[in-house]
Amino acid sequence: MTVLAAAWPVLIVVLAAAVAGKVRDVRGFGTVVAGYRILPDRLAVPAAVLVLAAETGAVLLLAVPVTRRWGALLAAALFAAFLAAMASVLRRGMRVECGCFGSARRPAAVGAAEVARTGLLLLLAVAAAVAGPAGFSAVQPPLSVLALALVVAMPRMFRPARPTPAETSGPPGPRPGTRFALADGPETMTAAEGPTLFALVSPACGLCTTMLPAFTEAAERMRVVLVSAGPPGEVRAHLAAHGIGLPLVIDPDVYDANDIPWPPYAVVTDPAGTVLAADGADTAPRLATLLGAPRVRTATGR
Repeated sequence: MTVLAAAWPVLIVVLAAAVAGKVRDVRGFGTVVAGYRILPDRLAVPAAVLVLAAETGAVLLLAVPVTRRWGALLAAALFAAFLAAMASVLRRGMRVECGCFGSARRPAAVGAAEVARTGLLLLLAVAAAVAGPAGFSAVQPPLSVLALALVVAMPRMFRPARPTPAETSGPPGPRPGTRFALADGPETMTAAEGPTLFALVSPACGLCTTMLPAFTEAAERMRVVLVSAGPPGEVRAHLAAHGIGLPLVIDPDVYDANDIPWPPYAVVTDPAGTVLAADGADTAPRLATLLGAPRVRTATGR
């Protein structure tokens, strides 16, 4: 039991790091949760808060010997839920941000490394639950350090020596020259003579709200249509509350149909629905770069 007890310090360190990363941008983490396409958009932020609260609770429970077993069981439940969510997106062939340590600027996509690391953490949580409030042993500190090093090194261990086809094919999302799949696409796209900017947003996405003025400003140079997978009433109320009057299309399948990971995302098409450019649109400069792409400049005549 004393050997198994080496697992709980590792869980505290990992969960505390996860809490620190997520608490800095809870809405950003909510966007990551929405990207899994398991819960409705309106539940993404509440689910993110629940995960954050559960991770914090697990850390506190693990730190006290008398409640350590409960903390380990809570951690095990969390890691089991994370594994189930990862398995779901992998089964559907999606490429989404892991969100394991918050919404990072350089996110890691769900893959073998993240699944293996989460599986290892689940095993450590089970070990800590079995050990409970076991007594201290001199072998525990080195075992804890070794286990933590294994958790940290797991992504490198599963990194392929050569890039996989998925890695060399570029980031997820529609490619220039392909068709943009949208629920009422033909009518929406042919409504404009020039290119159309489709801005994918969600009421649960804080970055999306921040980008709404930039999308409105872009409407001065081309047609802009907002696209959301959320409930129509909730999306319209959200846009009205921010004074946004841009055209809106509701399409629950737009992310899966176009391999788009998470909002805010922008797709520029010609009137025939062919993609001219597409990329994430989490900042105004990034959107400006997208709109300045050669294909887009040629299509707009600017």
